[in-house]
Amino acid sequence: DPSGRFVIAADLGADRLFVYRLDAAAGRLVPHDPPAVTVTPGAGPRHFTFHPQRHWAYLINELDNTLIAYQWDPAAGTLTPCQTLATLPPDFRGASYCADIHVHPSGRFLYGTNRGHDSLAVFAVDPDCGRLTPRGHVPTGGEHPRNFALSPDGRWLLVANQDSDNIVTFALSEAGGRLTPVGAPCGLPAPTCLQFA
Repeated sequence: DPSGRFVIAADLGADRLFVYRLDAAAGRLVPHDPPAVTVTPGAGPRHFTFHPQRHWAYLINELDNTLIAYQWDPAAGTLTPCQTLATLPPDFRGASYCADIHVHPSGRFLYGTNRGHDSLAVFAVDPDCGRLTPRGHVPTGGEHPRNFALSPDGRWLLVANQDSDNIVTFALSEAGGRLTPVGAPCGLPAPTCLQFA
């Protein structure tokens, strides 16, 4: 977590978020009390992220294509769910599985990937409570968007499309969180993870 005192692990098979206290002196993780937060059976917790400035956190679920917003208590090390939203358009009928999730460095927008629908789901973050408002979907310019990364300055978003062997770059509009593809895709065999150094 932002304080460096806790570690949260999303476990798809157990449908839980496991919470650990970080014992930095001993270099080990100690199960917290309570040790886990249960997610809806079959949801498939995939990735988890904290808001960069506030005591909020977000989980993307691979199997039921949902996002869960949480209130995070950094003193107690507890997560309280406050909202669940679909990542797919209501009229989509195909197979799709969520993958990655990130909050924009400004804290104003959240993005998640849909593999199958091959899109980025865009959400606005309420600055008062952390709840999310859907802002639409943007095609990722490839197939099976496994992972994506936001540049530290918040100006660029890069998507790794695993099954089409490419990385697509988007320019970000700070005003509305809008994504605009720029340049030609970068060819790379089966990209699965992007990190900025």
